[in-house]
Amino acid sequence: MSDQPVVVESLLNAPVEIIWKALTDNTQMKQWYFDIAEFEPVIGFEFEFAGKGTEGESYLHKCKVIEVIPQQKLKHSWRYEGYDGISYVTWELTEQGSQTNVKITHEGLDTFPQQPQFAKANFEGGWNYLVNTALKNFVEQH
Repeated sequence: MSDQPVVVESLLNAPVEIIWKALTDNTQMKQWYFDIAEFEPVIGFEFEFAGKGTEGESYLHKCKVIEVIPQQKLKHSWRYEGYDGISYVTWELTEQGSQTNVKITHEGLDTFPQQPQFAKANFEGGWNYLVNTALKNFVEQH
């Protein structure tokens, strides 16, 4: 697997405050992202959620917030229970008038097992859907 990160960037028609809330408010996250029991944008906060693989298999994602700059940047670790490897997801928001540029970088994918379910293409497809469809539709309708 390549050690190159997955990067998805999109200009959304919503102010930065709306997008930040969608990324950090647990009630809103459940509507477009994952069903996370608890979430706080606080360094050291640990959270987990179940996610489905391409074959419908379940993976427990275990994450820890490692950097927070309100309305600008949110970074957390991302690993899977029962598997080797750890990666990092960074959300960066840049205000552009009434719009916001959203950039997500998922690095460290090469630390996961060399198995088809951890293929870079799966992460690219997932993040593209989450940013360009799920998040976009959620924030632009609010």
